[in-house]
Amino acid sequence: MYLPEISPEWRTGLSLAWSGYLAVLSVWIVMQKRAPVSTMSWVLALALLPFVGFVVYYFLGPQRLRKQRIRRLRSRAGEHAAEDVALLRDARHNAPPALRHIAELATATCGIPVSSATEVRLLSGGAATFDAIFEAIRAARDHVHLEYYIFEPDRIGTALRDLLVEKAQQGVAVRLLLDALGSKRIGRKFMAPMFAAGVKVALFHDTRIGRRLRPVTNYRTHRKIVVCDGRVGFTGGINITDEEDERTRADAYHDVHVRIEGSAVRWLQTTFLEDWTYASGEKARDADRTLARLLPNVPPGDIAVQIVTSGPDSQLEAIHRVHLSAIQSATHRAWLTTPYFVPGEPAMMALTGAALRGVDVRLLVPRRSDSRIVSAAARSYYDELIAAGVKVWEYKARMLHSKTLVVDDHCAMIGTANFDNRSFRLNFEVMAVVYGDALAVPLAAQFETDLCKASPVRAQRRQDFWQRLMDATARLFSPLL
Repeated sequence: MYLPEISPEWRTGLSLAWSGYLAVLSVWIVMQKRAPVSTMSWVLALALLPFVGFVVYYFLGPQRLRKQRIRRLRSRAGEHAAEDVALLRDARHNAPPALRHIAELATATCGIPVSSATEVRLLSGGAATFDAIFEAIRAARDHVHLEYYIFEPDRIGTALRDLLVEKAQQGVAVRLLLDALGSKRIGRKFMAPMFAAGVKVALFHDTRIGRRLRPVTNYRTHRKIVVCDGRVGFTGGINITDEEDERTRADAYHDVHVRIEGSAVRWLQTTFLEDWTYASGEKARDADRTLARLLPNVPPGDIAVQIVTSGPDSQLEAIHRVHLSAIQSATHRAWLTTPYFVPGEPAMMALTGAALRGVDVRLLVPRRSDSRIVSAAARSYYDELIAAGVKVWEYKARMLHSKTLVVDDHCAMIGTANFDNRSFRLNFEVMAVVYGDALAVPLAAQFETDLCKASPVRAQRRQDFWQRLMDATARLFSPLL
């Protein structure tokens, strides 16, 4: 085959164009001021994938997002902040100084103070969670707000849709916020009954090309929030899908959720409303009366709760920082459950440092997640963890989807964030931190129950060369996962 010879002039021109391309893109990426490893990974990717790399970066690369905090809403939600903060200082709760430091860190990074609840209930499995959510929705008299990453038009999704239609027909205000990518199977035909009944539906970060000057495909709301009448709220790892309902599928994901009743629900409500305003553009009218309904006066409870949020609209990584601070404060145990484990260097230092101090550090992950590259990357960290004394367990029964942390006997966390770069930096996430033993005791019991269906990872486990190579290679992509 004959290939025409390229003249020296063309060669020089192409070299200059290539150099200019790399220089412009490198400056663009470097000016984002992201983590050095992530920055270098993107620069190398663009250098190795000319023009294609530019398209990938344009659609998936990091960028600044602005999502407005609604000051009036936050001011109203924080009316009982002083009374709630006093809970952590109350001797009855035996709150060590470390807890106050965690609470102060969370407040400084996401702007949400400690609040309280009259009841906190751990829900294990999709069946228990869906039953509790449906019960709360049926009891609602003023409004029902839902925000989900995944909402499938399957059995449980259809049942929930029909219930929302029923409540809207009764005069209850229903708002449903769905991530446009995670809930991409929801079509207008499925939503038609909701539209007809007056249910308001909004999509978070519409994925259609042309909706924005630069798409935000890589920035999703991974939050799962349900708020009924501003008094009862839910969050955790369970999406609206039959894949998480063991009544429908024997291989359903194993996951947990939490039901909260009391003034802490105000902050789940605030998080939802700020996301709703951002995604829908809808502005509340008759603000005083509206806020009184959305944020009703609920007396403080005796359980200290803090709602923590994070997302790409802030560089402070509140959920990441709170996780690490809690692990570093542990004195006798730190038990972490996550479906996707791709830690950065600070996270590895926190986990191994706690283990080296003599803390009982345990990590529970799925033996095989729904992402092979993430599973491989996770395995590449096992040797370092085990060498430091961290006990690593792999859940064998089904896909493990829980996202929890128990620290000692007085701090428990449950939410939507995985222990990886995507959740800590790219997704909009939410987490409930419960101080005291109200959630720590049942969550620790759940952890031990889950260990019965898991096997420990041994230090001298057998792996062939190709498996080790795959794990090590997957680890190279950790900053991008």
